Amino acid sequence: MDPAREIGKLLLILGAILFLVGIVLMLGGRLPLRLGRLPGDVVYRGERTTFYFPIVTSLLVSAVLTLVFWLISYLRR
Repeated sequence: MDPAREIGKLLLILGAILFLVGIVLMLGGRLPLRLGRLPGDVVYRGERTTFYFPIVTSLLVSAVLTLVFWLISYLRR
């Protein structure tokens, strides 16, 4: 196949992904579950310190990125 055609496909896919991420970020405040504040994220507030570890958010982002990269790999075959 033509290399320029392959690069064009890849750019279209990346553009669509960026578009979807932009929509999610714009509407993020209106969603019932906010990234970074999901149930299961660990927050400890002491007298002078705050410890925050977004474990569930990290797992969700990892799963979505895995799916996206798998889809890109599948479409490139």
